[in-house]
Amino acid sequence: MSPTASVTSAVTLIPLRWWHLESVLDMEAELFGAEAWSSEMFWSELANPDTFYLLATDAGGAAVGYAGLAVTGPESFIQTVGVTRAVQGTGLGRRLMEALLAEAVRRGATSCWLEVRTDNATAQQLYRSLGFQDRGVRRGYYQPSGADALIMELDLAGGAR
Repeated sequence: MSPTASVTSAVTLIPLRWWHLESVLDMEAELFGAEAWSSEMFWSELANPDTFYLLATDAGGAAVGYAGLAVTGPESFIQTVGVTRAVQGTGLGRRLMEALLAEAVRRGATSCWLEVRTDNATAQQLYRSLGFQDRGVRRGYYQPSGADALIMELDLAGGAR
C-alpha cells in the first residue's frame, strides 16, 4: 500500500460538532491566516439546519480536515474545505468533497456552487476534476487580502454524482 493510500484509508469522516471547534479553529489559522473563519462563524453554521459539516480524523483521533455544505432548495453551496498541510495531496480533499456532494444530492440539490481563490490552482484542479465549471469572478472577495474568488458550479442533476 502506498503512503498516500494508508493516510486516506486511516482517516474517518464524522459529523462536525461544537466540541471539535478548537481543532478546526487551529486548522483554520494554519491554512487561512488572517482570512480564517471566527468561532462565531462556525457556531452560526453548526446551528443552521440547512448545513452539513464533516470532520476528518486520523487513526489517532487527531483532526486533519473539515468541510461544510449548505443546501437551500435546489441549490447547494460548499461553505469551506480545509485539509492540514501534513496530509495535503493524499486525496482527503477529494474524499471530503465527494461526501459533501453526496449529501447535497441526498437533500435534493440539483446544483452546487463554490468560491475558490483565483490563485489556488491546486483546489481549482480538484474542483474541475469533480466536474465543476467556471462561472465568474468575485473581485476582492477574500478579506482582508482583497484576493479575487473564482465562482464555480457543478450540475448535480446531470447524473455525474
